[in-house]
Amino acid sequence: MPEPSVHRARRGPATAETVDAVHNDLDGLWAEADFVPEPDRMAFTLAVVEAATNVVVHAVPAAEDPLELEVDITAEASRLEARIYEIGAAPAEVEVDGGMPAAESAAESGRGMALIQALVSAVVFERRDDTNVWVLCREYRGS
Repeated sequence: MPEPSVHRARRGPATAETVDAVHNDLDGLWAEADFVPEPDRMAFTLAVVEAATNVVVHAVPAAEDPLELEVDITAEASRLEARIYEIGAAPAEVEVDGGMPAAESAAESGRGMALIQALVSAVVFERRDDTNVWVLCREYRGS
């Protein structure tokens, strides 16, 4: 029997409305992914929404075009993963320390990243062309 897998994706302008839509997408994902324990759902939802909100608040456009936010979320039998794309963003200034990106900007931004780190198993930052990509993973024991 194949492992269960549920996926959601959303792309739109980097706005609070898109973050709200991502939150709604997560609600729909959990309705299908009932194999994910509730504490893991709650922690992962908070981490993803915090990361998406950080894009809206802190990402800087690389050009005159507005930023876009894309979020791809996958729930599997023992792993949750979200890829958060800052499309059209200037390179983020981050240092990766033990898998944890540490923003070099305001202290408030650092608190958000600390919260995300506390809620997931790993955070990875990648730069691809004009896009900053944040990968959040949470490993858990299936129910």
